[in-house]
Amino acid sequence: MKLKQRAVLLVILLVIFIFTKVFLIDNLDTSAANREDQRAFHRMMASLRVELDPRLEHTLQSPWEIAAQWVVPREVYPEETPELGAIMHAMATKKIIKADVGYKGTQLKALLILEGGQKVVFKPKRYSRDYVVEGEPYAGYDRHNAEVAAFHLDRILGFRRAPLVVGRFVNLRTEIKPVATEQLLSTFLTLGNNTCFYGKCYYCRETEPACADGDLMEGSVTLWLPDVWPLQKHRHPWGRTYREGKLARWEYDDSYCDAVKKTSPYDSGPRLLDIVDTAVFDYLIGNADRHHYESFQDDEGASMLILLDNAKSFGNPTLDERSILAPLYQCCMSAPFAVVS
Repeated sequence: MKLKQRAVLLVILLVIFIFTKVFLIDNLDTSAANREDQRAFHRMMASLRVELDPRLEHTLQSPWEIAAQWVVPREVYPEETPELGAIMHAMATKKIIKADVGYKGTQLKALLILEGGQKVVFKPKRYSRDYVVEGEPYAGYDRHNAEVAAFHLDRILGFRRAPLVVGRFVNLRTEIKPVATEQLLSTFLTLGNNTCFYGKCYYCRETEPACADGDLMEGSVTLWLPDVWPLQKHRHPWGRTYREGKLARWEYDDSYCDAVKKTSPYDSGPRLLDIVDTAVFDYLIGNADRHHYESFQDDEGASMLILLDNAKSFGNPTLDERSILAPLYQCCMSAPFAVVS
């Protein structure tokens, strides 16, 4: 073989080797890395999975006692919760022994007492708002699913500041009406073949009741926090005015956070960081309505900001309301913060 032919053959072999390395060996390495990433992702998802198993590790305690003992100033439930599934199972299945109108607020709800004396809040399945998405009507995330989804997002983010929430079907005729107070019973009515109620709340109207499918109603059940941890309500420093033509100070003053940091309880302790955490949480669920928030009473700013009332969420999947992140980008102390599309 002539020298020129040998040189050409050598170049061809070299090119083949390079292509083999780039497209085969490197891809194999990348595939191995991808497989490890996938395994890590599946391990994380497995750790977050909750089986609604009725068995308790501590058989001498009720599920309600265990859940009450979990609550501390900085979390509603611990990171490692072997009984979480059992407690959620109890919330979804325990017999209802009393039903009353819900506590004050803007949304329809009922206060239920479950077997064993545990209070829970029942929010009926009800679509919160209507949008048009890509030319088609979009009913929005219904309120009870929004509560459930927000609770699990709280778990995924590792905040553990939202009370436990689970979905539940209740029979209004056989489970609620026989144990309902007169005040709640007075709001029941029948529309067609469906049993409905409108309860008592700021926006509750007899003309806009929540209706079951026949007698069966789907909703969310939220675990009531222990009475030994009374709540204190605070006005959110980044709340909106809800008045047309009038902006809140944070909406036009980029240095607003400097003023917030000089006022109690944001001048010390973790509360301002909790506000920033909550802004990220609310941005992900699309909640621009956190005008107030709750903490534990007489905590002097040391306890967490509790993530209550997340039903006004997941409304419009096409809208990312960047103003929800104002506490984050106004209080950021490092490089300028930018929200990318």
